[in-house]
Amino acid sequence: MKKFFVTLALMFMAATGFASDKFYGLKYTSIQGKPQPLDAYKGKVLLIVNTASECGYTSQYEGLEKLYKKYEAKGLTVIGFPSPSFDQELGSDKEVANFCKLRYGVTFPLAKRASVKGKDIDPVFDYLIQNAPEKGDVKWNFEKFLVNRKGEVVGRFRSDVKPEELAPQVEKLL
Repeated sequence: MKKFFVTLALMFMAATGFASDKFYGLKYTSIQGKPQPLDAYKGKVLLIVNTASECGYTSQYEGLEKLYKKYEAKGLTVIGFPSPSFDQELGSDKEVANFCKLRYGVTFPLAKRASVKGKDIDPVFDYLIQNAPEKGDVKWNFEKFLVNRKGEVVGRFRSDVKPEELAPQVEKLL
C-alpha cells in the first residue's frame, strides 16, 4: 500500500510540475563567480556534464562544443561543471576557464569547480542523480545528464558516450 501512495505522489508531482519547479529553483555559481539560477534556462534543453581538464575523456570538450554550436539556436544549452571529485581537475576556476577557452574554444556556460559526489555534492548534481532514469553516484568524469524543456531529467549517459552520439536524443527534444 505504501508503494502505491509513493507512486501516486510521484505521478501527481510530475503532472503538476512540482519536480520541474524544484529543478528550476536550483542555482549554480558560474566560473566567473556569478550566481546562475536554472530558471534562466526554462524552455531550453540542457545537457549538464561533469568535466575535468586532466582526464582521458577531456577531449570530449570538443564534441560538447560542437553539439552546443549545432543546436544552440534551436534551444540546447550545454553546462559544464568542472569537478575535482576524481582528482583530475585544475586547481582554480581561472585555470579551468583559460584551459577550456584556449584548448577547446569552449563557449558554453561553465560552473565553478564543484563536487559531483559525496557529502559536498553540488545541489544541481544531487538533483540530477536523484531524478535521472538511472539512479546512483556519478562514476567518473564526463557523465552527462539530459534535461528536457520542462526541466525533467530524461537521460543519463556515462563517460564513454561521446557527445556526438547524443545528437539523436537532443534532436527529439528540440
